[in-house]
Amino acid sequence: METTWKPVNEGDEGTLSSGEKRSLPDTAFAFPDKRKEPLTDADHVRNAIARFDQVKDVTDKERDQAFANLKKAAKHFDVDMSETDWHQLGKRPHTDNPKQ
Repeated sequence: METTWKPVNEGDEGTLSSGEKRSLPDTAFAFPDKRKEPLTDADHVRNAIARFDQVKDVTDKERDQAFANLKKAAKHFDVDMSETDWHQLGKRPHTDNPKQ
């Protein structure tokens, strides 16, 4: 799968305000079409990996795209990511959870 992620604001780490998040290009997100999970620094990449299975209202195709973007961002920010498939992230992928 071709990635869409591109680095922005090199060296600008920390919490993003809602205004900063709105100003990011779609290419800064793991899920670019939904603008979910910004990948702007190593901490955001680690957060996106940890919470990947908690992202709601996305398709498996969008998860495939997001996983490819995560892998590219993780490599760029030197974040260890040994998973080879998004199904390996989290305890139970959200798409497999029955509604409660």
